[in-house]
Amino acid sequence: MKKAIIKTEPAGIVIKQKVRFGKPCVKGTRIAITDILNLLRGGYTINDVPAQYPHLTITDAQAALRYAGRVLGKEEILEIETN
Repeated sequence: MKKAIIKTEPAGIVIKQKVRFGKPCVKGTRIAITDILNLLRGGYTINDVPAQYPHLTITDAQAALRYAGRVLGKEEILEIETN
């Protein structure tokens, strides 16, 4: 039996192939980084996150933001010319 590949990201963020379809999650939970970002997009503050997800701390929410910033900071936009 093969084991799922587990990739540990900095600050307690993990990616497990069999958890949330490989989406980055807060370590020890099934809460994806996108779940936290969606709360913030919806008007919640970073201090509101633990009230919505009691297993999380403000530090976990901050780690999620750092992770998202790091990933988006690597994003490149390439111009594709069409004729």
